[in-house]
Amino acid sequence: MRVEPVPEPPYVYHYVRPRAKVVVKRDLVPALGVLLTIFACGLPAAYVWSWLAPAQLKIVSAQDSRLYPIGVESYHRLDALMVFVLIGLGAGAVTGMVVWLLRQRRGPVVMLAMTAGSAAAAWFAQWLGGSLAAGAYPLPPTIQPNDTVLVAPALETWWGILAWPLAASLAYGCCAAWNGLDDLGRRLG
Repeated sequence: MRVEPVPEPPYVYHYVRPRAKVVVKRDLVPALGVLLTIFACGLPAAYVWSWLAPAQLKIVSAQDSRLYPIGVESYHRLDALMVFVLIGLGAGAVTGMVVWLLRQRRGPVVMLAMTAGSAAAAWFAQWLGGSLAAGAYPLPPTIQPNDTVLVAPALETWWGILAWPLAASLAYGCCAAWNGLDDLGRRLG
């Protein structure tokens, strides 16, 4: 009985890409640019919030001359916060996706700068938005008891600041998870 030799399979070359390294020094200046650009985006966010947030109709008390909301006008406190949170979530999602498109700078350094810039922009938007809203709804110079006045919207808590950096980090992280490459597609060599 004769045994036929088994032919060898053809040689197939598999290129093994070298493991990607985190580049810190090269990314510091672009990361600072990302941080400052995102911080500047707090200005339009503040303007949009001051334009969209509802003012509160209040009445002046005859006993102690304090302002009290009329009826369900006190709900506008939550409305102002939710408008700010929605602006932050939208801006954060856009921020995360736009920073992901900076292909040559993808990585943890730029992601940290994006998150810090988003937090700073949200803080700036809250501070400036309150000032812009106060300028849009000035109180009358003289207030008598039982007068009704329109009071500017205000953000009474800092929790809304977390929406922008959270959404930005989530969007960037989802893009990184979807990418699946070790170097995130940087191709720096």
